[in-house]
Amino acid sequence: MSKPAVTLTEDDGVLVVVLDRPEAHNAINAEVAEALGRAMDLLDAREDLRVGVLTGAGGAFSAGMDLKAFLAGEQVVLDRGFAGMCTRPTAKPLLAAVEGWALAGGCEIALACDIVVAAEDARFGLPETRRGLIAAAGGLLRLPRRITPGAAKLMALTGVPVAGVEAHRLGLVDVLVEPGTALERAVELAREIAANAPLAVVASKDLIDSAADRPVVDGFAHQAALADRIAASDDAREGAEAFVAKRDPAWTGR
Repeated sequence: MSKPAVTLTEDDGVLVVVLDRPEAHNAINAEVAEALGRAMDLLDAREDLRVGVLTGAGGAFSAGMDLKAFLAGEQVVLDRGFAGMCTRPTAKPLLAAVEGWALAGGCEIALACDIVVAAEDARFGLPETRRGLIAAAGGLLRLPRRITPGAAKLMALTGVPVAGVEAHRLGLVDVLVEPGTALERAVELAREIAANAPLAVVASKDLIDSAADRPVVDGFAHQAALADRIAASDDAREGAEAFVAKRDPAWTGR
């Protein structure tokens, strides 16, 4: 039996998803897209899973779409979009732990995550224009929200990759770490998030994600509905009681 192209491990509410095609630099074929889509569905569906971490095996994050699979007509755009996640990411927080190359669709997968943790020597790039394509899995839409439009155009129009240090300076990378430690640091951050009230975490992510698409007045209206629901939750009461009693809260997600 061949090994799975995507492997999953669970620990303390954190789902670690590993793209495991190191021989192909974790390029996305139909098998990977389907397995990654299932992993995203699993993260959203399971109440005991609070946060996801996505990384790649073998010293690379992902080289993007497998061009051999593309030429063979394999389907890599599924219900959630390219790689089973890029159009409709998870409702729960998802962190990218990037070592090595995150190119083309691989860079777009990282951009679809909420927080990008990357090694100093990681490489991010959108080289699609060099191949007669465009970064249609969200790269051209999400990148100018993370970095300046000019810097986004420089990356997309030249196709020249940037190193982790420069990506951090631009704002593409949120947490910069020493080579070989991206996954460790991402899991640490994921555990910190998973320790917080799950309803409040998901609602906070929702509000931040939607903020750029709404005028501030509309944002407050959307926030009011969420805030009222969160304030009436069992977890809100538990958070207050735990604070008063000087103990750790026991969240139920209700």
